[in-house]
Amino acid sequence: MEKILLHSCCAPCSAAILEWLANNNYTTTILFYNPNIFPEEEYLKRKGEIVRYADSLGIAVVDKDSLEWDVQHTRWKKDIATLEMEPERGKRCLECFKHRLCVTAEYAAANGFDLFTTTLASSRWKDINQINEAGRYAEQIFPGSKFWDKNWRKGGLYERRNELAKQFYNQQYCGCEYSMRHIETERW
Repeated sequence: MEKILLHSCCAPCSAAILEWLANNNYTTTILFYNPNIFPEEEYLKRKGEIVRYADSLGIAVVDKDSLEWDVQHTRWKKDIATLEMEPERGKRCLECFKHRLCVTAEYAAANGFDLFTTTLASSRWKDINQINEAGRYAEQIFPGSKFWDKNWRKGGLYERRNELAKQFYNQQYCGCEYSMRHIETERW
């Protein structure tokens, strides 16, 4: 049975993936590392939902956001500095994915996981090519890690995601204040 480290952005994006992994005999651990999420109340809601859901399934959650939210968020903002005005699916998103998947790859390599993957690949709002590029980048930086570039939108998983998502708090933006601004602009 392969050991999978699943980087999770939120419960709605995780549910169908976790179900699929369990049905296909993978041993899964969730890693939560999302310093991009803004504001702190939003971050706490998303983290709370995935922890609650994982607990109900008996799945371990590794919380890599060990510092105070504002410290983690400030570090993330430094990593994407100068990219704030990039459009959604632009260079900012790629750097954000790299940032989060490097933390995931480092943990996977240090803890004997066969593969790491991410729920980011389940969202139709994200560029799958950027996610895969970020995953391959992370596995190169951390020898011993192996990125699984599975497209979690295929094989009915996107539809199943939408069914399962009804039981969770559902956010309306990816998490960062720059995507929030993008959503607000589109409403008008």
